[in-house]
Amino acid sequence: KKMDSLLELPFHFLRVPQVRVKVPSFSYPSPMVVFVFVFLSYFLVLSGIIYDVIVEPPSIGSTTDEKGNVRPVAFLQYRVNGQFIIEGLSAGAMFCLGALGFIILDKSNGKTLPTKNKYAFIFVEAVVSTQSTGDDVI
Repeated sequence: KKMDSLLELPFHFLRVPQVRVKVPSFSYPSPMVVFVFVFLSYFLVLSGIIYDVIVEPPSIGSTTDEKGNVRPVAFLQYRVNGQFIIEGLSAGAMFCLGALGFIILDKSNGKTLPTKNKYAFIFVEAVVSTQSTGDDVI
């Protein structure tokens, strides 16, 4: 009881202001914006951006052939745990192509999609998937 009166003492002299605080309105981003952000971060992580920031490898390498000519090299040889920047970006692009193929395959399975469009989607998915795996089917 004594503590309550001690805590209430300043409020006998001071008046609490009446402040009208407005809650800020927040609008959520559209699902496509979220998808693009997630897919871009997926690409960057698969490309090895964390490795590239920490190790700072060159973007592309070079080698000398038998005649003494300097030739560009896109893939780092003889190092299993190393990569050039362009090598990581190309690998990330191939993985993202494969993911896009699965997304297109999922979209082609819609019930409201006409049959002609389903076959077009499946054809595009087959092209994208074979390009992402490197097979020369088509």
